[in-house]
Amino acid sequence: MGKKGILPFDAIKLMIASPEEILSWSHGEVKKPETLNYRTLKPEKDGLFCAKIFGPVKDYECLCGKYKGKKFEGTVCDRCGVEVTRSYVRRERFGHIDLAAPVSHIWFLKSSPSKIASLLNMSTRDAEKVIYFENYLVIEYPQDDEENEEFAKDEKTIPLNDLGETKWVKLHIVNEDTYQNEYAFSLEDKYEAGIGAEIIKEVLSKLDLEAFAEKLKKLIEPYSLSWEDLNSETREKFPKFYERMVRTVSAYFQRYGIEPSDPKTLDELIIGQKWLNPKTGEIAEEQLSDDFVTGLEALERIYEFYRTKNSEIPIIEKLKEEVRQAVIKAFPESKIKDYVRKLQLIEGFINSGNRPEWMILEVLPVVPPELRPLVPLEGGRFATSDLNDLYRRVINRNNRLKRLIELDAPEIIIRNEKRMLQEAVDALIDNGKRGKVVTSKRRPLKSLADYLKGKQGRFRQNLLGKRVDYSGRSVIVVGPELKMHQCGLPKIMALELFKPFLYRRLEEKGYATSIKQAKRLVREQAPEVWECLEEVVKQHPVLLNRAPTLHRPSIQAFEPVLVEGKAIKLHPLVCPPFNADFDGDQMAVHVPLGIEPQLESYILMLSTQQVLSPAHGKPLTMPSQDMILGINYITQVIEGRPGEGKLFASPEEAIKAWELGKVDIHAKIKVRFDGKTIETTVGRILFNEILPEKYRKERGFVNQVLDKKKLGKLIYDVYKVVGNEETVIFLDRLKDLGFELSTKAAVSIGMDDIRVPKKKKEIVERAVAETEKVWEQYRKGIITNKERYNRIIDIWSRATEEITQEMFKEIEQTEIVYNGKTFPGTFNSIYMMAISGARGNKDQVRQLAGTRGLMAKHSGEFIETPIISSFKEGLSVLEYFISTYGARKGLADTALKTAQAGYLTRRLVDVAQEVRVVTEDCGTIKGITVEPIVEGGEEKVPIKDRVFGRVAAEDVKDPITGEVIVKAGELIDDEKAEQIQKAGIEKVKVRSVLTCEAKGGVCAKCYGMDLSNRKLVAVGEAVGIIAAQSIGEPGTQLTMRTFHIGGAATAE
Repeated sequence: MGKKGILPFDAIKLMIASPEEILSWSHGEVKKPETLNYRTLKPEKDGLFCAKIFGPVKDYECLCGKYKGKKFEGTVCDRCGVEVTRSYVRRERFGHIDLAAPVSHIWFLKSSPSKIASLLNMSTRDAEKVIYFENYLVIEYPQDDEENEEFAKDEKTIPLNDLGETKWVKLHIVNEDTYQNEYAFSLEDKYEAGIGAEIIKEVLSKLDLEAFAEKLKKLIEPYSLSWEDLNSETREKFPKFYERMVRTVSAYFQRYGIEPSDPKTLDELIIGQKWLNPKTGEIAEEQLSDDFVTGLEALERIYEFYRTKNSEIPIIEKLKEEVRQAVIKAFPESKIKDYVRKLQLIEGFINSGNRPEWMILEVLPVVPPELRPLVPLEGGRFATSDLNDLYRRVINRNNRLKRLIELDAPEIIIRNEKRMLQEAVDALIDNGKRGKVVTSKRRPLKSLADYLKGKQGRFRQNLLGKRVDYSGRSVIVVGPELKMHQCGLPKIMALELFKPFLYRRLEEKGYATSIKQAKRLVREQAPEVWECLEEVVKQHPVLLNRAPTLHRPSIQAFEPVLVEGKAIKLHPLVCPPFNADFDGDQMAVHVPLGIEPQLESYILMLSTQQVLSPAHGKPLTMPSQDMILGINYITQVIEGRPGEGKLFASPEEAIKAWELGKVDIHAKIKVRFDGKTIETTVGRILFNEILPEKYRKERGFVNQVLDKKKLGKLIYDVYKVVGNEETVIFLDRLKDLGFELSTKAAVSIGMDDIRVPKKKKEIVERAVAETEKVWEQYRKGIITNKERYNRIIDIWSRATEEITQEMFKEIEQTEIVYNGKTFPGTFNSIYMMAISGARGNKDQVRQLAGTRGLMAKHSGEFIETPIISSFKEGLSVLEYFISTYGARKGLADTALKTAQAGYLTRRLVDVAQEVRVVTEDCGTIKGITVEPIVEGGEEKVPIKDRVFGRVAAEDVKDPITGEVIVKAGELIDDEKAEQIQKAGIEKVKVRSVLTCEAKGGVCAKCYGMDLSNRKLVAVGEAVGIIAAQSIGEPGTQLTMRTFHIGGAATAE
C-alpha cells in the first residue's frame, strides 16, 4: 500500500530481511516494555505504543497538544518529539529492538529439514544444542595447505572464507566437560570455540557458498554414473547398482522382443553393444564412438538403431526414468537426497542474494501498534493482542541482559539470560514450535505465525474471506406463487440493502433535495419510499447463497419481489441445487452493485440458467414431494370409475366433462388427439396440456404413470427438444399443476394405511424354527460359529424380504374390506408416496408396517437378533435398545464425516484450481480409447454414456456400412452417442484432457461438453474447480444422509 492506495504488481518475491533492511523500515527503537500510561491512557515514551516512534494517536495532533491541525503537517514537536501527521501511520510504521545477543530465527532452525543445520553439515539436534547453550561448537582449522586439501576431501567439512582464502574446517559439538578438559586451554589458532547463536552466526557469515556448491556437485557426480564408468571396477564398487542396471535395461528391451546376447554382463552391453533380435535372428553390433557417451545417450543410440527395425519400442524417456529410479534405489538413499537438497539450498542462497547469517537475528522488527491493539474496557481493564505480551517478554529479557553485561555478571547468569531471550523470540515468531507460552488460563498465546496460518489466519480469514457490505441473511419459507427466476425479499431487508439506489431514486423523483433529506424519509418510512423501493428493486438481481456452498449452483441470482414479514421466500423448484428445505434453514442475500456484476448475474447466475447440473448434466431443478405426488396421482388409472369408456372429440371436451363432474379424473376414456383416438385419463390430458407445444408435436402424447425418475427423464428430454427457456416455463407449470392436484387429491396418512401383513406371524415363526435348527447344528459341532452367524443373518434377511413383499401386496390393493363387505377404495397414501418417489422409500415403509429387520452395529456387522416388530405394532424394550445402535451411528457419522468430506473438497480444489480452458483447440492427434465398463459379464456403463459429451479423435464409422457417424473433431451429443450404441461399436477413440497439449491448462476440444448447457465448453471456464466440486459435493451429501436411515441393515 502506498499513499496513492494499492500499487499494481505482477509478482511477490519473499526474501530474508537483513539487519540493515529491518532498520530501514524502523522509525525508532522500542526500549521499554510499557504500553499505555494507565492514568492518562497516553502511550509511554519509548514503549510498545510510543507516539514518537509510531506516529500520533489523534489525526494531526502531537501528544502534548502543542501542535493541532493540518497546517502543522510534517512538524516534529520540540516538547514530545511526535510528528504531526495522520494517525493512520500507526498501522504502517515499524519499530525495532536492538538485541543484546544474536538470536536464531526458529523457522530456519526447526523446520524440516533445518536450513541452519543443513548448511553446517550437522543434525538439527546438534544445532539446537549449540543455540540453546547446552553444547559448545568447536571449529577445527587446518594448519597448512596440505591439511587443508586433506580436509577438503572429507564429506563432513565445510568451507569458510578466512581473509579471502578458502579454508575447509571441521565442526565438533562438545559438552561443557569435554570443552573444559580438552579445548578451553589449547585453542591457539587451530581451534576456535563458542556457544549460542553468536558462534553459529560467525560461521554462517564466513561460509564460502561457491566452494561448498562445487564440492557437493562433485559428491553427487558418481551417483549420476556415466555409462563408461560401468565396467568391472564399478561392479566391485557398486555391486547392487550394477545388478539392478543389468536387470532394468535387459527387462526393458526383452519386453519388446530384443535381448542382449549375454545379459549377464553389462560390459558386453556397453562396449560391444551386441544385441540379439529373436524376430530376425541377427545380432546387431552398433559400435559406440570413442568420445565420452553417458549411459542414457548409449541407450538412445540402441533405441535409434532398433526403431528402424521394430517400431513398437516406446520413447526412450520411459527407460531413462526406469534407470534413474534404479540409480536412486541402489545407493544409500538419504545420502544422495541430502546432497541434492543441500545443493538446492546453497544455490538458492547464491542466486537470490540472501546471506546465510541473516537467519540469525540481531535486530527484531516491531509490528505497527494498530495491528496489535490495546483497547481499554469499562472498569479500568484492558483487552490486548497477545503480541504485546510476547514483545514485552522479549524487551524485559533484552534489557535485563544488557544490564547484566554492563555489570560484568558471571558467564553462567549471562548465558541463562541469553537462552531466555532466545526462547522469548521463538515464542514471538512461532509459539508452540519449541515450548508453549500460555496465559494464566492455560491458553497458548497467539504468535506472529499463528496470526498468519490456518483457517483463522490473515490469509484465509481476512484476505480470501472478507465480510461484504450490502448483504444480509434470513430464514427461508416456501414461495410457490413465485416464478422460477424470482425470490421474495422482505421489505425491511430491501430497504437496508438498496439504500444508496433508493436515495438516488428519491432525489431523481424530486421527493428529496439532498441525501440528508432522503435519509430522513427512509428513516420515517414514508409512503413514497416504498414506491421508489419497488422501482429500484424491479430490474436489480440479488444473489442467494446457502451454506455450506458445496458446488456452483449453491449461489444463484434471482429477481427480488418485495414481501411482507421478515423471511426470504424461495421457489420450491430451486431447493435441490441449494439442498435447502424449510425446517429453519437460513440463506444469505448479496446485492451486486455495479452494472457488470448485475449483467453477469442475469446472464450466468440466474436460477433459470441452472437447470442442468455442471457435474452430471442431468436436471437439478426437479419437482419434489407434493408436486411429484400430485403428478403421480393424476396420471394413475383406476378401473370402474365414473365415466369409464366415454369417447370425447377433443381434450378440451374431456376436461370440461371432468370440471362438470361427469367423468372421474382416473377413469379410462377415449379421446381424439391429433387425428387419432387414444385411450387415456383426464388426469393425463391435464398433464399433457402443460407440455410445450413443440415437444408435443415432436414426441406425441405422454400416456403413462409418472414418478420421480420418469419425471426427471421427461424434464431432460424436454430440455433437449425445446431448450432452456421453454423448459423453465414448463417447470413452473409443472409446479403449479402438481401443487394444485396434490391438494385436491387430499392425500393424508392414517393408521389404517399402515397395514401389517397377515402372513407376518407365519413367516416369523418359520424363521425362528430355522434359526433354532441352526443353533442345534452349532451345538452339536456340525457347523462353525462363523457359519452359524452367516446362516442366521441369511435366514432373517430372507424373512424380512418376504414380509416386505407381502406388505406391498396388501397395500397395493385398492379395495377396502370393512365388516366383511368390500368397498372400492382409492390408493393407499403411504404406498403412493413411496412408489412415486415423493417421500420415503420401500425400506422406510417396511419399518412402519412390516418389520424393522436386522440392525447394523457400529462396526458395520449385523446384530443377529432382528427387530421383529414394526413401528405400528410398537417395539419391545430390548428391540428399542437395539434400535439405538443405528440411530447413534447416524448422528455420529453425520458430525464427523461431513468435516472430512469438506476437507477433501478443499484439497481437491487446491490441486485442480489451476486447470482452465485456455484455448479452443490444441491440435493434438492423441486421444484415449473408451469402451463399455463391464463387471462380472454385465455391462455397467454402456458405450453411449462413455462417449457422450466428448470430441471424437478420429472418424467413427459404422462397422457394417462404413458410413461416418461422427467426424474427427466433432462433439458427440445424445443422438450421435445413441447411433454409436446402435451400430454396435465397442471402442471409440476420443479426445481427452489426459492427452491435451495445451500449455497452462486444457483446450475446449479435449475437454468436451460443458454439461450445464450441453455446448462445447467456453474458453476461460474453470474446469478444475468444477471437477473438484463435482466429486466433493456428492461426498458431503452422502455423509449427511446416513442420518436419515437410522441404521437399518437392509438400507442400500
